[in-house]
Amino acid sequence: MIIVDTALAKRQAEGNPVRVAMVGAGFMGRGIALQICKYTQGMELVAISNRTLDKARLAYSQAEIEDVQEVTSLTELEENIRQGKYSVTEDAMLLCQAEGIDAVIEVTGAVEFGTNVAITAINNGKHIIMMNAEVDGTIGPILKVYADKAGVVFTNADGDQPGVTMNLYRFVKGLGVKPVLCGNIKGLHDPYRNPTTQEGFAKKWGQQPSMVTSFADGSKISFEQAIIANGTGMRVAKRGMHGPTVASGTSLKDCVHNLYPLEDLTEGPGIVDYVVGAEPGPGVFVLGTHDNPIQQHYLNLYKLGEGPLYLFYTPYHLCHFEVPNTVARAVLFNDAALTPMGAPQVEVVAAAKIDLKAGEVIDGIGHYMTYGLCENADTTAEERLLPIGVAEGCVLKRDIPKDQVITYDDVVMPEGRLVDQLRQEQAAYFAATDEAARAKALKHLNRKAEASV
Repeated sequence: MIIVDTALAKRQAEGNPVRVAMVGAGFMGRGIALQICKYTQGMELVAISNRTLDKARLAYSQAEIEDVQEVTSLTELEENIRQGKYSVTEDAMLLCQAEGIDAVIEVTGAVEFGTNVAITAINNGKHIIMMNAEVDGTIGPILKVYADKAGVVFTNADGDQPGVTMNLYRFVKGLGVKPVLCGNIKGLHDPYRNPTTQEGFAKKWGQQPSMVTSFADGSKISFEQAIIANGTGMRVAKRGMHGPTVASGTSLKDCVHNLYPLEDLTEGPGIVDYVVGAEPGPGVFVLGTHDNPIQQHYLNLYKLGEGPLYLFYTPYHLCHFEVPNTVARAVLFNDAALTPMGAPQVEVVAAAKIDLKAGEVIDGIGHYMTYGLCENADTTAEERLLPIGVAEGCVLKRDIPKDQVITYDDVVMPEGRLVDQLRQEQAAYFAATDEAARAKALKHLNRKAEASV
């Protein structure tokens, strides 16, 4: 049922647009700016923050908005919003604090910085839309707790593969079909890719080599599938997922029923996984079961086959085109496209991309030293595996051979990072057995957030 367009048209007619701000003006951010400013009625992108202002201005310029003003204070930004002017700033926290902004879209992909943006926006009563699966997959569950207490929505985005998957999951579940696998379709998976190997592709599409690498080496899909697991209660069948490869161009319909062990799908809460090489890529799919023989007969009539698995898929994901829908769902309907349902179910842990040496400082996601693998959260905790979302900046205590997963015991952690503090809160909160202990675990709940509950 499509209701967002009607609701936005009403806001447009009333002269009361949804006001949104955006942090990050890279490749994806510029697309979002264009979509909101040119093609979304009832919504205004009132401010953009980026560490280089020229990129923020470029995002507005490509959306045919030339009259923008730089602001350096909260007072300036709030006055511009009141006057209907557009603002750019280097200070992302202004966007998270300003009155008159309903929601903040985070589009940077940086973990520590994105963490600060998310918690500041939440504590100031802003809905937060994460185009940052790395933050979501690392501390999403505890950010959801904070968001609930602040009375705002914490959500991943429509259009990105996780959001598309969750929409499909909800559709399938609404039919009475039990989802048993949420899948992603990839064209390439090589854990040893790095920014050098991906430089040409990145240049062709105007993207950062490290971001392109994070897709190629499997880190990004691991984050995407982890946050789907956290939003559905699903798990992974094995470390790294099955991730079968089929001949390029193979129809998903022709192969998907034979790719995954049936017991992994029908026993337990279901799994998240992916396939490489199938078409239609880069779409998403859900496999489901139905226990009613009459409904099974109908499903067969409607060309979904005899079962026991029924395939549902979306043949595309349109990223920035759909992000305004997420903003509207959050602001107007208090509905999340994809948000954690409780405790972490799946984590993304760091594995060595090359032989690593003691004393080295681990570089970032999509760089030269590590790649991410999905692992069930209980195993991650038991084995003290190092999430790749906190691996950057860690100093290795010992040599780590290629493809070995890294543990907390293998590294010296950087000091003073918010993401590490929230990881500790996340563990304590979901381990607590009573409300008093859970409340005690929350260290970053400020008075403004408490007042908004």
